[in-house]
Amino acid sequence: MATILIVDDEPSIVDNTTFALETEGFKVKAASTGSEALQEMAGENFDLLILDIGLPDMNGFDLARQIRASSTIPLIFLTARSDEIDRVVGLELGGDDYVTKPFSPRELSARVKAVLRRTALKEPADTQSLLSNSAWFAIDKERFRISYRNTPLELSRTEYRLLQLLIQSPGRVYSREQLMDNAWEHGGISLERTVDTHIKTIRQKLKAVCPDDDPIVTHRGIGYSLRDER
Repeated sequence: MATILIVDDEPSIVDNTTFALETEGFKVKAASTGSEALQEMAGENFDLLILDIGLPDMNGFDLARQIRASSTIPLIFLTARSDEIDRVVGLELGGDDYVTKPFSPRELSARVKAVLRRTALKEPADTQSLLSNSAWFAIDKERFRISYRNTPLELSRTEYRLLQLLIQSPGRVYSREQLMDNAWEHGGISLERTVDTHIKTIRQKLKAVCPDDDPIVTHRGIGYSLRDER
């Protein structure tokens, strides 16, 4: 039974969403402020967070940044605004989905289930096979961690998914659309430039380990691949 934390200060939304989620068998808790949400997360492990952007004590994006500094919990943003820039910011902060108010609680419940399915990453059973495919990388399936040249990388869950896909097939070129489909449950709500932003961040983290190497290859007008070291 997955446990979900709803962070929203509108009682009607919390009540309706809680009812819909509990009907599907989820355990639900709620917080009306960002500070209350942080307290709840400090005392209990949650499987997914539903986060309203407009909170009374802080911006939901700021709260997401704090959470992402130490957690890869799946995150669905709620907002009364449908601006493209808000969707981009939310996804670049590691959000898994973005729902605009007003919304159907049943639809949100369906999206929650989809995100939870997505986070059960489809990884190869044998980590050693990954080591043979890409000499400089290793994937720790238990900790959802990727190491580069024996150095663990601090990756967001979206960055983890993107890099994991590249590592599994060195030399294979993935289009931005394919990468979006892998990294986000609802890839269509993202933008191709969001993939570019995440790849840029991954490259910076790889260069922090080895400044003279860039294992990610850009294929202009197409997408990206991992350089085949075999």
